[in-house]
Amino acid sequence: MRENKIVKRLSQYNEIIKENDDIYRGFAKKMGLSECGLWILYILRTEYTAPVQSAICACLYEPKQTVNSALKKMEAEGYIELTPGSDRRSKKISLTSQGIRLCEETVDKMIEMELDAMEALSEEEQETFLTLFQKYTDLLKSLFKDKIR
Repeated sequence: MRENKIVKRLSQYNEIIKENDDIYRGFAKKMGLSECGLWILYILRTEYTAPVQSAICACLYEPKQTVNSALKKMEAEGYIELTPGSDRRSKKISLTSQGIRLCEETVDKMIEMELDAMEALSEEEQETFLTLFQKYTDLLKSLFKDKIR
């Protein structure tokens, strides 16, 4: 077993990540959205061009089936519309006026809270936080790729 200190830090990190996930999961539930639906709305609200399903899957790191199910539900509820993309297989996803209203009541509020939280950190803290989190993620990605085949 590794040094107790590093094991405790890893445990603390995992607890923080789970707590962070729970914040978003709880928000989605309170807003009457699935987690995937929440993140799709988030992408649609923050992207400047209408994305296609494959781009959303890549952004969310979610399987195509999960995203497709959420999109179909959102389309049936009148929040999004799918229009032909550059080829027959891809469709652009955009918000309807009803979807925009939903975003104003949900995702826009979430984005404001995220911005408030980020702004509560100094510029140096923001940079350190993002740099270290990305470094840790890159290390994990590399180790998983090298050690799990």
